[in-house]
This record gives sequence, structure tokens and C-alpha cells, in this order.
Amino acid sequence: MPASSALRRSLAVIAALPLLTLAACGYGSKAEDDGGAKVAAGAKKIDGLDSVKIGYFGNLTHGTALVGVQKGIFQKALGATKVDTATFNAGPSEIEALNSKSIDIGWIGPSPAINGYTKSAGKNLRIIGGSASGGVKLVVNPDKIKSLKDVKGKKIATPQLGNTQDVAFLNWAAEQGWKVDPQSGKGDVTVVRSDNKVTPDAYKSGSVDGAWVPEPTASKLVAEGGKVLLDEASLWPDKKFVITNIIVRQDFLKEHPKVVEAVLKGSVETNKWINANPDAAKASANKQLEEDSGKALPAEVLDPAWKSIQFTDDPLASTLNTEAEHAVKAGLLQKPNLNGIYDLAPLNKVLKAEGAPTVDDAGLGAK
Repeated sequence: MPASSALRRSLAVIAALPLLTLAACGYGSKAEDDGGAKVAAGAKKIDGLDSVKIGYFGNLTHGTALVGVQKGIFQKALGATKVDTATFNAGPSEIEALNSKSIDIGWIGPSPAINGYTKSAGKNLRIIGGSASGGVKLVVNPDKIKSLKDVKGKKIATPQLGNTQDVAFLNWAAEQGWKVDPQSGKGDVTVVRSDNKVTPDAYKSGSVDGAWVPEPTASKLVAEGGKVLLDEASLWPDKKFVITNIIVRQDFLKEHPKVVEAVLKGSVETNKWINANPDAAKASANKQLEEDSGKALPAEVLDPAWKSIQFTDDPLASTLNTEAEHAVKAGLLQKPNLNGIYDLAPLNKVLKAEGAPTVDDAGLGAK
């Protein structure tokens, strides 16, 4: 459904807001050595590189990174080139870290990847692989919201202005015929931008009536008495949509292609292991979350959250293009030129070597 007239009127004013966030948001990630893996005796550095810096979020939707680090799969693939990790709370800060060369490769959601690519006129990053699909839900207070139409007039949290879930909720609200100012979040429904770490407390206090959030935040809200009103996967063809991509600095890809290929090999091996060993993988991801944040997830949160995520090497490129269209319709982005955002040649090389099907860039590959 076309964006509302209010959204169209505000488009020119706020189109660059998510992009400006990249500069405004501070880089406060936690950088650390990968303590979960040891360099094998006799291993050699790839391309003579001492280390590769990898970034990811403390979300289960970044489970490939969590498990690959925890199990030492990335370190094994990289030989004596040491894995250094950094964790982030939001996409803009990870993009800032990529731009400043504080990280080389990152796991990230589609909206920050789109914003980072367009802000740099296609010069700072490439998407080089997929990681996960799904794991996003609208969870509400069942005493206040009993049906989808009851969301109108309520306060719904999203993680950040212009982030992937914020775009998805604004698009969904527009499709209901509701008018929302994307900058302020005010309108027929009030959008409250709230860090995933504090959203459960905001829900408990009654500051918000629900939230459109990724896992494990969604399941944390359910554990607090919330009800899943909508699984975002139900809105997509085949119930698949990209929630996590792998990105790399273009200069790093050019200078260290063998290192990038090794990380992708580790990612493919990790996803294969996750899908073959879901319970062990779930425990591994939780252990890494505990090491990164100091707190593991309880079973009542971990179990349902993990079940809702599909781990895949496919970047689901066609859905990235659709998500960009949603951001434009919501008034958060001018129509972007995404040509060249993907370089899937290294991943497809790894997949061919594994005897696995190659993946497609939906016509948005680097020439």
C-alpha cells in the first residue's frame, strides 16, 4: 500500500535521518580477543595478516557469529591470523566502526547495511553473505491489545530510528492505513525508540504497550507476560526475509581476499553445524552471549527464540531490495541505488567447494 500523505510530505525533510545517525551515534562497542579459540600449533597467517576484526550484536539473530566464535570455527579457518571480536548494540555504531576501520567484517541487519552503502555512495562496504532469516515479532500486552486493530492508539517500541525493525513496523502501520510521523514516531500509533536492553523494563513499567523486536528481546517480553501478536515471517513470501547479513570493508576485501574467504568458510561451516546440531548450537550461542554480556539467557527465553530463527548462507537479496522499498515508503530513505552492494563471488567459491548450491544477488552484484 502506498505511504500515507503525511509520510510523503515528510520524506524530503527526513530522508537522510538514518544516515545522519551513523555519524551521531557513538561507537561504544566492547572489543576483545577471541578467548574461545586457540591457534593450532603450526598454523600459518593468511596473507601474512596478524588479525581480523569481526563485529556482531548480542542478538540470537547473530547466532552464526556467536557460535562460530564460541566453537573456534572462525579461528580454525583463519589459521594463525587471530580473530578479534567487538560487540555492538545497534547497526549505526557498527557501520561507524567499519568506516573507521575498527572492524573489518561484521554481522549486521539489512537497514544499516543499506544506509551505510548509500551514505558512502557505494564506496565503503559490500554484503558478502547471508546469515539468518526471521526471529522478529510483534509482542504486546494482552490486557491492552487483543487484536491487530487494537495496536492503533498504543505505544509500540522499536530498537532505533531507521533500524531494520523500525522500518518494518512503520511499513506495516502504513499498510493498516495509519498515519505516523517517522521522525517523531507520533501518530495513529506511537513508535517509541528503545534500546533492546531496556525494552523489557519499559514493558514491565507500562511505558510501552508492546514492541516490534528481534530475538531474544521478543521472547524476553513473552516471559514477562507478553503475547506474540504477529511473527514478521508471516508477512514474507515463503516466510523468509533477511535479518542478518555479513558485510566487509571494500578496501579490506580488495587487500585481503583470502582472509575474507576464510571467514566465509567459517560462516558456512558454522551454519552447517548449527542446522545439524540445533540444541548444541543453541547452548553454544548462549555461552558466547554470557561471555560477551556477563549474563546467559534462561531456557524460557532461549528455547522459543532460537526456534524462530533460520540460519542460512543465502543473503536473500530480493528481500533486501524490498526492505529498502519499505524504508522509502515510510519516509526514512530516499530511493537508494543498491547496484553493487553485493559481492557474492567469494561465498559462491566456498559453497562450490563444499558441494552446496550457490546464491543469487538479485541483480545487485558488483560489476
